[in-house]
Amino acid sequence: MAIPEQFIDELVARNEISDVVSSYVTLTRKGGNLWGLCPFHSEKTPSFSVSADKQIYHCFGCGKGGGVISFIMEIENLPFPDAVRLLAQRAGLAMPETGENEGYRRRRERLLALNKEAARYFHRQLQSPQGAAGAAYLFEKRKLSRGTVTRFGLGMAPDSWDSLINAMAELGYDKRDLLDAGLAVDSKKGRIYDRFRNRVMFPIIDVRGDVIGFGGRVLDDGTPKYLNSPDTSVYNKSRNLFALNIAKKSRLGRMILTEGYMDTISLHQAGFDCAVASLGTALTAEHAQLLARYTKEAVIAYDGDGAGVAAAQRAIPILERTGLKVKVLRMAGAKDPDEYIKSYGREAFARLLDQSENHIEYRLRQVRQRYDLADDAQKVEFLREAVGVVASLHSAVEREIYGGRMAAEAGVAPEAMALEVKKELSRRLRQEKKKQERRDLTPAAQLQPKSRGLRYENMRSARAEEGVIRLLLLDPALFAQTGELEATQFSAPVLGKIYGLLQERRRTGLSTQLASLASALEPEEMSLAALVLDQPEDLSRSGQALHDYIETIRTEALRRAEGDSPGALLAAREKYRETKGYGG
Repeated sequence: MAIPEQFIDELVARNEISDVVSSYVTLTRKGGNLWGLCPFHSEKTPSFSVSADKQIYHCFGCGKGGGVISFIMEIENLPFPDAVRLLAQRAGLAMPETGENEGYRRRRERLLALNKEAARYFHRQLQSPQGAAGAAYLFEKRKLSRGTVTRFGLGMAPDSWDSLINAMAELGYDKRDLLDAGLAVDSKKGRIYDRFRNRVMFPIIDVRGDVIGFGGRVLDDGTPKYLNSPDTSVYNKSRNLFALNIAKKSRLGRMILTEGYMDTISLHQAGFDCAVASLGTALTAEHAQLLARYTKEAVIAYDGDGAGVAAAQRAIPILERTGLKVKVLRMAGAKDPDEYIKSYGREAFARLLDQSENHIEYRLRQVRQRYDLADDAQKVEFLREAVGVVASLHSAVEREIYGGRMAAEAGVAPEAMALEVKKELSRRLRQEKKKQERRDLTPAAQLQPKSRGLRYENMRSARAEEGVIRLLLLDPALFAQTGELEATQFSAPVLGKIYGLLQERRRTGLSTQLASLASALEPEEMSLAALVLDQPEDLSRSGQALHDYIETIRTEALRRAEGDSPGALLAAREKYRETKGYGG
C-alpha cells in the first residue's frame, strides 16, 4: 500500500510552507503574502508568492504552484515518496515503510549503492596495471595530487567490455541494475556491455553526498572525448552541478563556473574550493537557480576561445535573472583556468579573479572587439549594437554610465548616444505594451489554464467549478452545502478530479488542505489548483456564492446533455431559477 494519508496530513501540518520555502528562496512580506524571485524560472522582479494562510505557493510568471510537498518535489527534483521522506526528516517524523513506497525507496537506494560501489571500483583501478594510463593522465599530465584524486574519487574504467558488469555481479548486482543506473548499454543485438571503457572517471555527487552519475574522459582517439551518464531515476544533468557538494561549503563568497571537470578540480587543488561545472550540457535555468541557493555572486571562467565566449554570452542572462551578481574572468596567456594557474601560479589567478569584469563590461567589450572604429561604417554598426546592450540594462544610472563610455569609445557626443538609447528603450517598451494589449483583448484566453492539456471547453461552467473548489478549500464547513453535486457534472475534467478528491477526503475524515493532494495530482494539475485557490473570494457571502456556483454547474451540465435544443429538463430548471430569483 502507499504512504498512509493520515501520515501525509500530519507531515503537511508539521511543515509550515513559508518556513520550508524560505530555506530556498529569500522572501519579503508584501501585503498578506510573502514574495520572492521564483526558483523555477529566471526573473528580475519577484512574482513568486507564498500564502501562509492558504499554505500554498504560486508564481504569476511561470504558473507553477502547489503546497509544501509539491514545492519540495519541484525544487529538489524528487518523486513524491522521496519528497515526503525529506519533509519527514525535517519534521522529525518516522517514515512509514510499506507497500509501493517501500519498493520505490529500496530501488532508489539500490541504484545509489550501486553507483557508490562502481565509483569505488573505478578508483581502485588507478592502482592496478589496468589503470596505468589513467594514473599517468591524472598524476603526470594533469599534475593532480593523490589527495585531490582521493577527494574527488577519481578513477579509471578499464579497456574492457564487461569488467564493471562482472565486478558488480560479484557484489550481487545484475545487468538490469547496471542498465537502470546508466552504467551499462543494451546494444541493438541484445548484448549488454559496460558504458564506460578506457576512460578516466569522474563521479558526480549531489549536494546530499550521493553518487548519482559519472563522467568519463577517453584516453585514446575514441569519441566522444567526454562521455556522461544518461538521465536516470537518480540523475538529471540539468539539475546538478559537478563539485557543488564541496563548493556549497566554501567561505570564499562566490562561485566560479567552469566549462569542465578538470578546470573545476584544478581550481579546488589550488585552493579555490568554490568552483563548479555543468555536466556535459549548456548552463540551464535550473543550474542557475541551484547556484543562487548557495551564493550571491557567480564568476564565469570559461575558455577564452570562440566557443567559450559564446557560452559565456548565453550564460550571463540566465544567471543574472536569478538575482546573482555576475562577473566574467578575463584570461590572457592561457586558454583555461587550469593552464593559467600552471603557468602563472595561484596568486596570479586570485588577482585575476578579484579583477573580474562585471557582465556589462564583458558584453560591451565583446561588441567592441568586432569592429574597426577607424572605419565610419563599422563605427555606426558598433554604436547600433552597443545601443542594444545599453538599452537592455535595467538601471538608468547604468545606462548613462555605460552609454557615455561607449560614446567616448566611438568619438561621438554622449548626448547623441543617450538619445539613441532612449529611442531604443522606447521602442522596446512600445513592443511590450502592444503584446500586453493583445493579451488584454483576449480575456477569455487569460482565464484558461496555462497547460494546453487542461484547457476549458465551457468557460462559464469552469469558472463556477473553480469557485466551488476555492470555497471548499477556504471553508471546509461548506462541504455540507454541496448537496448532490457530483464530479461528473463538471465540464472540466481536471476540476472534476480535484472536486472528487476533496469530497472523498472529507468523507473519510482526512484533511482537505491542497498540499495533501500532492500524490494524486500531476504537477500541472496542482499548479492550476493553486491558481484557483489564490484567486480572491468574498467569504462574507460564501453560502450564497456556493449555491450560485452549483446552480451554474448544474444548468450547464443539463445544457450539454440536451445539446443545442433545450429540452424539458433544462426549461424546468430555468423556470425554477427564475422563481427563486437566481441570475445567470
